[in-house]
Amino acid sequence: MRAGRLIHLTRLLQARGQMTASELAAELEVSTRTVLRDIEALSGAGVAVYSVRGPNGGFTLLGGTDAETSAWPVRSSSGARATVRLSPQGRRVATLLGRPRIQRVRRTAGPDGWVEATLRFDALDAAVHELLALGPEVEVLRPADLRKRLAASARHVAALNGAAGDGGRLRGRGSA
Repeated sequence: MRAGRLIHLTRLLQARGQMTASELAAELEVSTRTVLRDIEALSGAGVAVYSVRGPNGGFTLLGGTDAETSAWPVRSSSGARATVRLSPQGRRVATLLGRPRIQRVRRTAGPDGWVEATLRFDALDAAVHELLALGPEVEVLRPADLRKRLAASARHVAALNGAAGDGGRLRGRGSA
């Protein structure tokens, strides 16, 4: 029974993208705690399930057919690397959060105090979320696919929060 539920859970995430634990529990007719145990089991088996925190959070699968994610590992012990520029404030925030994992910092800082750093991530979506937390204190130099995804995510955040008086909804969207 559990194996079938794990397959069903995986197919739900593939078909619908992101879903909350409560939504998954209702679909699978199990408790939320059972869904969390199943997510943990899938993750332990190497299925790239990623959790997104916050009011619009949930679970999603990584490493789909999107060409942008194909160069990044779905799940890896070594992870993927990115080269970024970090402001002094960005370095402080990364140190306080413990994320992103800074592997190396080039000692030569520019006149503005920004430094070039090599960061390690487990997957592209994780890299995007961790770098978004640094806001304007980070610039991705390489790889290009991470730079593009970060820019797209930042535009989405700006669209969600930029229009005044629309209740946080994107323009053109109806009420949910």
